[in-house]
Amino acid sequence: MLKVEIDAFSGFRVYPSKGKLFVRGDSKVFRFASSKNSSLFLQRKNPRKIAWTQVYRRMHKKGITEEVAKKRSRRTVKHQRGIVGADLATIAARRNQTAAVRNQQRISAIAKAKTEKKEKESKKAKPARAPVASGPRVSKQQMKGGKGGR
Repeated sequence: MLKVEIDAFSGFRVYPSKGKLFVRGDSKVFRFASSKNSSLFLQRKNPRKIAWTQVYRRMHKKGITEEVAKKRSRRTVKHQRGIVGADLATIAARRNQTAAVRNQQRISAIAKAKTEKKEKESKKAKPARAPVASGPRVSKQQMKGGKGGR
């Protein structure tokens, strides 16, 4: 069985007794199929940007059309459900209402709110308390004392 290596730059196959082996200072081993690949690697070129490398082809989805069929995405199914204030029946009833009915309800709600407000204000006006006569007004800081009484 032949041990086939992969080119560290281009991603091509490197067969036994072919190519170059480069060992970096940190003992990492790189194999190259040709001097072209080794040269580009040593120039620190990015194989993702060089069109003929396997990494570029994989990144730009080249030559894989016959292998993988397009994935089918599932359609999202719409559901209706009630919310905190109203259940489904209430929501459906509101949706089917005519504009005139809705307007009538709005006017009656406004009128009701106004009458409640008037009642509240009339109750508030009756028990108006008389101002309590007291000595000279003193602020909270003066009450506490401190440096004030020099």
